[in-house]
Amino acid sequence: MNRDELADFLRIRRAHVTPAEVGLPGGDRRRTPGLRRQEVAQLAGMSIDYYIRLEQGRGPHPSRQVLNALARALMLSQDERAHLFHLAGQAVESPRIREDVPESLLHLLSFMEEVPAYVLDARYDIRAWNPLANALMGGLDSVTDETRNVIRWVFMSPDITKHFEDEEKSRFARASVADLRAAMGRYPDDRKLQALVTELLGLSPHFAELWSRHEVEIRRQQRKRVTHPVVGEIDVICQVMAVPDRDDLRLVLYTAEPGSPSHQALRDLRQLTLSS
Repeated sequence: MNRDELADFLRIRRAHVTPAEVGLPGGDRRRTPGLRRQEVAQLAGMSIDYYIRLEQGRGPHPSRQVLNALARALMLSQDERAHLFHLAGQAVESPRIREDVPESLLHLLSFMEEVPAYVLDARYDIRAWNPLANALMGGLDSVTDETRNVIRWVFMSPDITKHFEDEEKSRFARASVADLRAAMGRYPDDRKLQALVTELLGLSPHFAELWSRHEVEIRRQQRKRVTHPVVGEIDVICQVMAVPDRDDLRLVLYTAEPGSPSHQALRDLRQLTLSS
């Protein structure tokens, strides 16, 4: 059980729920941006003293019944609820991030000749990729395993301030941090993941600001724009698919609307890979 993280998560989520959302009167003299502690305790059916101790990181180990009640009171999403259970040490199992990629997944990548695809682990390290992903993302095979990390690329970029001026790129960065937060809840003992977060907190004010929000959301489908030096801008649909029996891995596919200029750009890029 991670008491400090649990306490931080409860405080931040409480501040994001308005009285009106849970059927309580607001009033003009409220000094709390969201719900009061007493209101959360009331909605969850527990004593105010018990809830205060949870928010102060000194409470007892909450049961699954208590966590379910808190999830309802704080109107948590499915991803946030799962994160709450992980922080409280109530996950069904304690998974770990592995370093290998199943051979069947490597075979699948090799057959996907017209779609850029790669395998991403919970730390945002790219573990495997096909030739088209290599061409689109600028030479994945030319960097070391330690630096082939998507979230580090985003927040350590010299153009990070300009990056956040773009709505789509800013949304991608925010979603990535929320997803990494979820990973920290699932893999609290992973030292490499802890080191990555510590590094980014120390080096990137943008990352630190997003991390402080304690937003939690598993990444799924998202649109993004990729600029390639030869074929130009490509608007892609970034589809993130879970790998069966491997919660620490996801298959990421970049597709485009059929018949669109971006679709043609991906085809042109494939021809470049075939001719090189």
